[in-house]
Amino acid sequence: MDKNKRAILQKKIDRTLIALRKNNMQAFYAETKEEVVELVDSILHDNDSVSCGGSVSLAECGVIEHLRSGKYNFLDRSRAGLSPEQIRDIYIAAFGADAFLCSANAITENGELYNVDGNSNRVAALLFGPRSVIVIAGYNKIVRDLDDAIRRVKTIAAPANCTRLQCATYCNEMGTCKGTDSDCMTAGCESDARICCNYVVSAKQRHKDRIKVILVGEELGF
Repeated sequence: MDKNKRAILQKKIDRTLIALRKNNMQAFYAETKEEVVELVDSILHDNDSVSCGGSVSLAECGVIEHLRSGKYNFLDRSRAGLSPEQIRDIYIAAFGADAFLCSANAITENGELYNVDGNSNRVAALLFGPRSVIVIAGYNKIVRDLDDAIRRVKTIAAPANCTRLQCATYCNEMGTCKGTDSDCMTAGCESDARICCNYVVSAKQRHKDRIKVILVGEELGF
């Protein structure tokens, strides 16, 4: 990246880190995705029970592989051969975990996390249950405000995830949400395969430092 663009980007990242801390979230910065595993390892403890949401960002950083290293009691929802009922049991067990790891659909420069889910096990664990939540996000997830966060999900995150998951939705077919031009946050398609079902904004936290955000100076995920 051009050094002048990088300087402007770094100012945006720094503003966001400060805002997250004001909102009682711990905030860390990793310049590269290769630094993320070391940061995660410094937050977790050996033998911690840990779980995670489905996340391209975590996979790209090598975090999923690290969680499978044997250092932790990993409640692995993606383990081969699991039945739907066993996967559901892992979702429920995650509420009692020492730590839950996930990404975010958007993070505002005001220090807010914005997430939209279908199954909603991710946002459920983000809100309550695990003693610690670690959110890992590339700089591409940083937006100016909640309006931009909503737009980002409708035009980038939801279409890309529906394409990845091969959901029978309008955004998978057309590359953008059916509700993109609507002023309504929840406007979208009528498909039963829709993944935009529950909308969560995490602002100032009552439980200080429970949520930990690692911002990465590279693009990650959708």
